[in-house]
Amino acid sequence: MTSALLALLAALTILNASLSFHNVWPTPAVGWRGEISLEFAIVLVLLVAVRRSAPLSQRALRWISALWVVLFIGHYADVTTPALYGRDINLYWDAQYMPDVVAMVARAAPLWLIVIALCAVALILVLFYIVFRWAFGRVSEALADARKRRWLAGGAIAALAVFAGQHVLARFSTEVYEFEPPVRFPTPVTQTYIRQARLVLAARAGVKTLPPSPSMDADLALVRGADVSLIFIEAYGAIAYERVDIAPNLVAERAELAAAIRDTHQEVVSAFVESPTFGGSSWLAHISLMSGVEVRDPATNASLMTQQRETLVKTFKRQGYRTLALMPGLRQRWPEGAFYGFDEIYGASRLDYRGPEFGWFAIPDQFSLARADALERSQPSPKPTFMFFPTISTHFPFIPTPPYQPDWARMLTDTPYSGSAIVEAYDQEPDWTSFGPGYVRAVRYTYQTLAGYLRANAGSDRILIVLGDHQPAAAVSGEGAPWDVPVHVIAPAGSTPDRSAILARLTARGFRPGLVPQRPALGKMHTLLPILLDAFSEVRRAPL
Repeated sequence: MTSALLALLAALTILNASLSFHNVWPTPAVGWRGEISLEFAIVLVLLVAVRRSAPLSQRALRWISALWVVLFIGHYADVTTPALYGRDINLYWDAQYMPDVVAMVARAAPLWLIVIALCAVALILVLFYIVFRWAFGRVSEALADARKRRWLAGGAIAALAVFAGQHVLARFSTEVYEFEPPVRFPTPVTQTYIRQARLVLAARAGVKTLPPSPSMDADLALVRGADVSLIFIEAYGAIAYERVDIAPNLVAERAELAAAIRDTHQEVVSAFVESPTFGGSSWLAHISLMSGVEVRDPATNASLMTQQRETLVKTFKRQGYRTLALMPGLRQRWPEGAFYGFDEIYGASRLDYRGPEFGWFAIPDQFSLARADALERSQPSPKPTFMFFPTISTHFPFIPTPPYQPDWARMLTDTPYSGSAIVEAYDQEPDWTSFGPGYVRAVRYTYQTLAGYLRANAGSDRILIVLGDHQPAAAVSGEGAPWDVPVHVIAPAGSTPDRSAILARLTARGFRPGLVPQRPALGKMHTLLPILLDAFSEVRRAPL
């Protein structure tokens, strides 16, 4: 076998594999299992047809190589995004959040590291272009030989025929006879780009028709006078209870939280609900619960935010509550606050954290809770508060996790941790091939923080609604994980004040006593809002 033939075989393998590789779950890596790219077969037929009349020019080779880089990037995003985030990419909407992501990275990483990363990405793309340019050059040379041209054309046409035949057989297969294709063809990347184009057109077509809001004329009599906190735990999903490599490692800290609930004369009931999102886009879960309208995509979110709608926040505000958004991850303008109806928004600058930074968002959740309490105690005319708090310390990649500080007063100083605690925390390094241990560590920290918060506020009239916003990304949750998240309601019971009637109503609607939710799930997250309003109100609402 001559060197020219070996070079041609290598070129054909590279070009085909570049659009037919698959993801090595759950990592950013990819592999090839011998699949055949439909696009490559089509391009090969077209090149044979063009080469019959005239040789390919250098300019044509450059353009086709550049186009192949674009197709390669699209295929990589298409196969990798579901593995890492548990959802398909939506270029139109995801791109709108890229400035925020870039700003977050710029704050969290030194400039030299960002420059190196950008240069590395640019270099990788240039290298792929060079490789593709070389491969198409070898194909072009082979097409000058009539015999090789016939073999290439025959192979490409045969691949197209196999694809068409398998497609027809699959359409006529039945439950009795399920067709298993002998030759694998990945989803064409051009189909991915067409789907993305349709998403753009649909998003720009106009306002979507949205369902009506549920009734929110609740009197909230059973929580009157109590402080109510809605705490969304970032990436707190059902896997914390159901994954055999996750759940056992959280038993001790969950028992510590249960002991804190018991020791502070409170009780807890729990359930599962289905989140409208998976692996990210936490705001879809937030708005679904607080509006009572299911929001599963950014287009629905954008449409809903343009309308005057009732929200859980406005319901509490009408009943004389001071409504707060505790947003430690907020470093820019947040117009959504006006839609919800908050009186006060505590962003990162208002919280003014001066301790060591942890993770993308820098501020530990324990500090945020301690700081919010301190700020509210300084209010001249205290009212009961409704507080919305989306946590950040369990955000991907989970490490470094802040150390828990038993002395809550120290959290408000410039030195919230001892030197050894900081060194131990910073020694943590994410394992980019196994995120489970980091996830466990982050959830442990959350349980410790909640337990400590309850003990620090022992005897206060306070109700906590604690739930996950979504399951962690598929790299942690696993393939085919459900979209369910835990929800807990913690309230004083058996002492003064006594809010046990709330827990009894929730139990009647499917919650179970204790911190361990049970199947089946109550329903979708937006249906949780009427259940909560019913449990908080003296006048019973009709069951859903």
